[in-house]
Amino acid sequence: MGKGKRGTPRGSGPATLHRILAAKDLDAALSSTVTALYAYGARAAYAALHQQIPEFGPSFFTKFLYFAGTALRPAHGPEPLILDRLLSLRLRSLAVTVGRETGHDPDGSVAAWIWADWNWSPHRYQVYLSYMHAAAEQFAGTNGWPSGAAPDLLECALFNTAWK
Repeated sequence: MGKGKRGTPRGSGPATLHRILAAKDLDAALSSTVTALYAYGARAAYAALHQQIPEFGPSFFTKFLYFAGTALRPAHGPEPLILDRLLSLRLRSLAVTVGRETGHDPDGSVAAWIWADWNWSPHRYQVYLSYMHAAAEQFAGTNGWPSGAAPDLLECALFNTAWK
């Protein structure tokens, strides 16, 4: 579990993980999340965990959703992806650039509001999933992007690259 950068005060991963694992309702929350994922899709599964377990925020529980979704495909909608602070900052950077270039968001304030770096709502998670799945499909077979590449490859590229 990565929590913050190494050597910074936010690097409290083991202590935070211990508190999350000790949460009274964790097993029930995870179980209902998997049920929601299978029956209703990623957005419903996200909503089932959103703000349910103290310190178990979206940056971490979307990792759970992603791996649960690889084991048990959702019945409806797009497959879950990881959304963490770094990805939201990369998406904000892209949105600021597009907004500035098109004149729709010259100062980046809309991009900053849409891609805040914490506590994304179930709606925002659904927007993220829709965008990533559509973008991966649009990129397929262009500019060296693999044809038929899954959206998690795009997620990985955004996470690991200072995309410009």
